[in-house]
Amino acid sequence: MHIAVLMFALMTVANAASAQTQPPAKPIKLVVLGDSLSAGLGLAGQEAFPAKLKKALQDKSMAVDMVNAGVSGDTTSGGRDRLDWSVPEGTEGVIVELGANDALRGIDPDLTRAALTDIVTRLQARKIAVMLCGMLAPPNYGADYAARFNSIYPDLAKKFDVPLYPFFLDGVAADAKLNQADGIHPTAAGVDIIVGNIMPTVEAFLRNISEQRR
Repeated sequence: MHIAVLMFALMTVANAASAQTQPPAKPIKLVVLGDSLSAGLGLAGQEAFPAKLKKALQDKSMAVDMVNAGVSGDTTSGGRDRLDWSVPEGTEGVIVELGANDALRGIDPDLTRAALTDIVTRLQARKIAVMLCGMLAPPNYGADYAARFNSIYPDLAKKFDVPLYPFFLDGVAADAKLNQADGIHPTAAGVDIIVGNIMPTVEAFLRNISEQRR
C-alpha cells in the first residue's frame, strides 16, 4: 500500500513538472488593415483600436501580436494597393476595417465591392484568415446608394465564408459624447465601446485560427 501511494505521489509531481515546462501558446499574429478609425486619429497610440483590442484579449489570456496597419484617409482601394506590404509574411489573421472613406466620399459601391473582394481573395490565397468589419453609408446619398453600399459586407462574408462584425461603429456613431469634435472619429471612451462590442466576434475568430494550427 505504501509503495502504491509513493508511486502515485511521484507521478503527480512528475505531471506537475511537465505541465510547468510546457511552452506557452505562440501568440497569434494579427493585422488590423484599416483607415483612421483603427489608426487612432486624434488619439494616443495606446488608445487606438488595435492597442485596446490587444489589451482586452490579453486580459482574457489570449496571446496576440497585433500590427496596426491603419492609414488615415485610406479607401478600400488604397488598402488593396498596399496590401502586400501592410500584411507581412507570417500573419495568421487580418481584421479588415475599411470602407468608411468610400461611403463619406460617395464612391461607387461597385468599386468598393471590387476592392474588398480583391483584398479577401488575396489574403485567402496566402492562407490568412480574414474577418470583415462592416460599414454603413451615411443617409445623405439616398436610399439607393445606401442599399448598394450596405449590402457589400454581408454579401462578401457569405461568399467567402468569413466572419463579419456588421457595423464597426455600432453604439458609437452619432453619439457626441463618444466622438471627437469632428463627429466622426471615436474618443478613447468610444474605442472602449467598440472593443467591448466586437470582442465576441474577435474571440471566435481567434479560436478558429488556433484550431487551424492543429
